[in-house]
Amino acid sequence: MIRSLLVAWPILLLAQGEEYATDCSFPIFSTDLKCGDKLGDRRTFYEDYIEGCRQYHGPQKAKRCDATEADRIDMNNRQPQSMVNYTSTGFMKIRAPKEVMALLTRHWETNKVNMKEEQWPVGSIYVNYWESKTYMVSVEDTKLRGAGATLKEKIWDAAKSTIEQWTGMELKPTSMYGIRMYTDGAVLSPHADRLPLVSSCIINVDQDVDEPWPLEVYDRQGNAVNVTMEPGDMVLYESGSLIHGRPFPLKGRFFANIFIHFEPTGRPLYATGDEYLDELDDFLPPYLVPGSPETAHWTAQNPHGWKKSGPAAPVKQINAPKGHFAAAVGDVDRIIELSEKDPLSLHRKDANGWAPIHEAVRSGFTEIVGLLIEHGSPKDTRTGHANEGASPLNLALMYHGEDHPVVEYLRSIGALDIGEGEF
Repeated sequence: MIRSLLVAWPILLLAQGEEYATDCSFPIFSTDLKCGDKLGDRRTFYEDYIEGCRQYHGPQKAKRCDATEADRIDMNNRQPQSMVNYTSTGFMKIRAPKEVMALLTRHWETNKVNMKEEQWPVGSIYVNYWESKTYMVSVEDTKLRGAGATLKEKIWDAAKSTIEQWTGMELKPTSMYGIRMYTDGAVLSPHADRLPLVSSCIINVDQDVDEPWPLEVYDRQGNAVNVTMEPGDMVLYESGSLIHGRPFPLKGRFFANIFIHFEPTGRPLYATGDEYLDELDDFLPPYLVPGSPETAHWTAQNPHGWKKSGPAAPVKQINAPKGHFAAAVGDVDRIIELSEKDPLSLHRKDANGWAPIHEAVRSGFTEIVGLLIEHGSPKDTRTGHANEGASPLNLALMYHGEDHPVVEYLRSIGALDIGEGEF
């Protein structure tokens, strides 16, 4: 594996007007764009972009746009340089495995007539939904034909081996919510994905465009690389460390793709024994460089540490409180059983100040979160024994990003986004 040792990403000069680097097409590490008019008037484009968010949400909520934008830039500066890099390039375009594409195409063609408009959180600036709506064909919504846990598992299983072979690491699924359809004029702000979205892929399922809509990624030297995609193309990318986005507006009717995310377990793919366990940090996840800028932020959000419920320590997970364990692994039957025989176990906090609902949110189990709330878990209960930590919605945003079903569900019931130490 290759550890990232950069203390800052390089800002390179344009070469012959054909190449560009960070902070040229769109702010990456700073709002101080550096390339003049080489790519057109990107300063005005960016200012109009952020102002569009402010105008859409109105004077009382406009500050959320600025706060989310500041968080995007801060994370771009902090997180990529803190990650273990498992490949030399950080990305690769291939054709999707046939079995993956068959599953996705069938689901898309069967259910696209029932796609739902996505509802973005107040102040989100990752997509310009105020101008160009996005739609979702969920793989989780059991109201759609063929959707549900079985389909998710099939897609994850079909994609997993390809990404494992590329990274050389054993992986476990973390997030996949459905096929998103972008519409004419759509823009995706360049960003790194929130942890634990680490090893991922994008698959283009369908499109109707007037010209290619490039995925802009930044290589290990900080140079922009524009990757075009056609239906059936699959871009492998280290999403937690690779800055990626689509800062130039989509020209066409639609562009539909799915994001499939995994987390490294810390075990090299071809390990024959357990010696690799000795190299794992006792607290940090295996993909985070100890002492790097992200460690303080990650530790504040994960006071329990990674091994307690991470894939490298199943014995510790088995010994977790019964309500916590059932929530963490998505055991619906066990949750229902506990609600009848030991209801307090569904709300009791563990030694680290986490309740079962926090474990369910971290694992991304929307159904479990709903069951726990139905059986009395407060939707805004915070981590920490003095309730000074993060709320479920805040955790969901950190672990899964703006558009995960857990986030959508929590917002639909009026849950609050309360961060560590906020009042």
